[in-house]
Amino acid sequence: MSNHEIRSEIPGTFYRSSSPGAPPMKEDGDAVAAGEAIGLIEVMKTFQEVRSEYSGTITFAADNDEPVMPGQLIAEVKE
Repeated sequence: MSNHEIRSEIPGTFYRSSSPGAPPMKEDGDAVAAGEAIGLIEVMKTFQEVRSEYSGTITFAADNDEPVMPGQLIAEVKE
């Protein structure tokens, strides 16, 4: 089995749900498919989806509403 990292491409605030009060897109231990959105990064009221390039089981390294920097680990996907 392989572990793959999902890292932030931009600085901003990472959100695990699409809006306040909405359930998270994914929880630790959930299955994720390649191309599936796992969260959002907000920069100056502009939102960019964070998508997994891999299929497997996801574990988050970044918390909801956490500031992230480019290259920072957001999650890992275990195939």
